[in-house]
Amino acid sequence: MENIQSTNPTYKLGFNGKGADFFGIIVVNWLLTVITLGIYYPWGKAKVLQYIYGSSTLNDDAFTFHGTGKEMFKGFIKAILIFIALYAVLFLFIYLQLPIVGLLLFYLLLLAFIPLAIHGSYRYRMSRTSWRGIRFGYRGDREEFIKLFFKNLLFTILTLGIYGSWMTINIRTYVLSNIKLGDLKFKYVGDGGDYLLLNLKGYFLTIFTLGIYGFWWQKDIFEYFVNNLSLEHNDQKIKLKSTATGGDFFSLIFVNLLIIIFTLGLGYAWALTRTFVFMANKIDLNGDIDLDQIAQTEESYKDATGEDMSDMLDIDFIF
Repeated sequence: MENIQSTNPTYKLGFNGKGADFFGIIVVNWLLTVITLGIYYPWGKAKVLQYIYGSSTLNDDAFTFHGTGKEMFKGFIKAILIFIALYAVLFLFIYLQLPIVGLLLFYLLLLAFIPLAIHGSYRYRMSRTSWRGIRFGYRGDREEFIKLFFKNLLFTILTLGIYGSWMTINIRTYVLSNIKLGDLKFKYVGDGGDYLLLNLKGYFLTIFTLGIYGFWWQKDIFEYFVNNLSLEHNDQKIKLKSTATGGDFFSLIFVNLLIIIFTLGLGYAWALTRTFVFMANKIDLNGDIDLDQIAQTEESYKDATGEDMSDMLDIDFIF
């Protein structure tokens, strides 16, 4: 009788970036951005993303960010023109002595650009990222996402913020479930009710423990986001699982805070690289997908307007 051996693949995330290297990139970017009166910013951001993605690995193979400063500069200019137009509307109504109308219109238009920024940012960022030469892609529909965003926003306003937990999870579910790596699909299955209860528990226990439980609250959020994410390929699947504890988060955050305080902020690069190493080491992947069988299906998209708009609006990148 032949011996039957397990052929389940193994997966390992990693981050090999160094604080000193990252610090050098940040300093050069800052100096060139100041010297060029801000013009160099898109090139600086491209270098940061190229370094972070290039230092991130799956099974010792690095990710690659293909975006360029030139692409981001074009998006940067478009984003600036959009904001100039918004402020022009505001100042026009102030000139017409209708400041309240101007402010209301300004914020409504600004709000309207948020889903466009999120959608555009994901479409650009994913299409310009690859692993082993296989491109990521974002398959979300712009009109569908805009409807989803404002429907959830309306419910959140009508419920005085209570529906915000469902809005967060619904947007996360839509965005992440539309990401692909070649013909491998991402899937997210969180629930707004569970997320609301998780945050209510974290909020009150953090107050009752004078802030101590906050580290376990961070652990719970990280765990909830990670454990509900999976990758699918035909009938095969890879499940993600967090192994982080509240004590791990306490150590990470406390040491990072000390680094930043005692270096007067200069240790930011070391704190950030420690965080990336932490996340890579605290996420386990288990499944039966053969990563060598992933096929190329995604195309490149070079309009970085959404990327720059999300930057200006300070919208966190979900993935």
